[in-house]
Amino acid sequence: MSNTASSGTPMAAGPLTRAALEIDEYVAGLGWDQPARLFALVDTGRLRSQEPGLAERLGLTEDVPDGTLTPIEQEEIPAGSPLDEFLGTIAWPDSVVGCALSVERLMLPPSAEASVPDGLDEKRLAKWVAEHPERQEVRMTVAVLRGGKRESALRLREKDSANDVLTGSDLVPGLADALTATFSE
Repeated sequence: MSNTASSGTPMAAGPLTRAALEIDEYVAGLGWDQPARLFALVDTGRLRSQEPGLAERLGLTEDVPDGTLTPIEQEEIPAGSPLDEFLGTIAWPDSVVGCALSVERLMLPPSAEASVPDGLDEKRLAKWVAEHPERQEVRMTVAVLRGGKRESALRLREKDSANDVLTGSDLVPGLADALTATFSE
């Protein structure tokens, strides 16, 4: 018996980890150079009982373990809108138990961070990173629950395989904090 679901997601992983990996796999199927994508996370069992028509359209016809989360992609994030400003405008209905964001960024290995020139503004720093020979493209999928629980899935473009996705609860703390803030009253 395999310990992975049909999607390749480890069955032993908690519901939030499975949701983050499911979103990562979905976005990976769209290819790279994608815009940021926002997802609401809803309790699958509650969705099936309260919205059976929607659940059926989403293909949620089989029984699932309690606590299973279903990601529902939201409208596209407005182009040119700074992500932190956009996230500050979100108010989730009570039926949404969590949210997730998938975004691509350039990053440098820690060994290169020491060589960042002092005094660069954000635009010049972004240009410097984009031109650095050790830069790496990464897709970050960060998922949070209302209560503050968080999970991340990171995929490097140069290791674009589901087997090489790194997961952890504190890999992208700033983004997780920003997503958690979308639930504050």
